[in-house]
Order: sequence, then structure tokens, then C-alpha cells
Amino acid sequence: MKNSIKFSLVLLMVVTLLSCNDRNEENFIQSVDRVKIDSVKVAQDSMDVFTTQTIKTFSNYNSKCEGFYGYDYVYSDELTRTVSSFKFKTAVACGAEVTHASQINFRPQQTGNYTFKFWSGTNSAGENIWIEKIVVVE
Repeated sequence: MKNSIKFSLVLLMVVTLLSCNDRNEENFIQSVDRVKIDSVKVAQDSMDVFTTQTIKTFSNYNSKCEGFYGYDYVYSDELTRTVSSFKFKTAVACGAEVTHASQINFRPQQTGNYTFKFWSGTNSAGENIWIEKIVVVE
């Protein structure tokens, strides 16, 4: 019985070590960069406090090698939010450029006119360009 347990443990260790060598390094994230938001879709421009609505952003990615990583969602003040989108890049060979939608779930805690500023790249002078959307919360 002891020998079969020892053999099973050794076999398990060998299988574990071999599976570690099967990792495909190309699938690991190589970098994370800011990606411009090309357009924004706000379902409703007015809503009630403590309700939730989805705000969709659309950005372009190279298929196969890039994808959505996350948002930088900053409270500039009580009613202003600045949003930047980030993409990841892997070492996989890239394909055609595709548009991908991502979303933010907005659930306001107070009434007011909320201003959203979505980062849409920079101009020739290096200044940030923002897409602005206003949501009235009653």
C-alpha cells in the first residue's frame, strides 16, 4: 500500500511539472496601454437616483493579440467623472482591427447633472481630447 501511494505522489509531481512546461508564453500579457474611446452610448440621458444604467464605450483593437483590460474611472468632483480605457497586448500574431464594446454600470448616489469625460486620444499639440456626455439624475 505504501508503495502505491509513493508511486501515485511521484506520478502526480511529474504530471504537474510537465503541465507547467506546456504554458504558451504568447498568451501572457506583454503590456497594458491606454486606448482611445471612439464612441459612447448612454442608454438614457436622465435617470432616477439609486438606479443602474449601462454606459457602453467602443474602441478598436487588433484581433487575436489585443483586448479590453479595464477602465480608469476617476471622480474629478462630486458630479464629474473622467474615464480612460486600457487594452492589453500579447505576443500572439495580430489580426484585423475590430471594434469592441465595453461597459460601465453607473449607479448614482445623489441627484444632479453628471458629466462624463471619455478619453478619445490626443490632438496634434498633444492635448487630451474628451467625449463628453451628461446624465441628469433626479
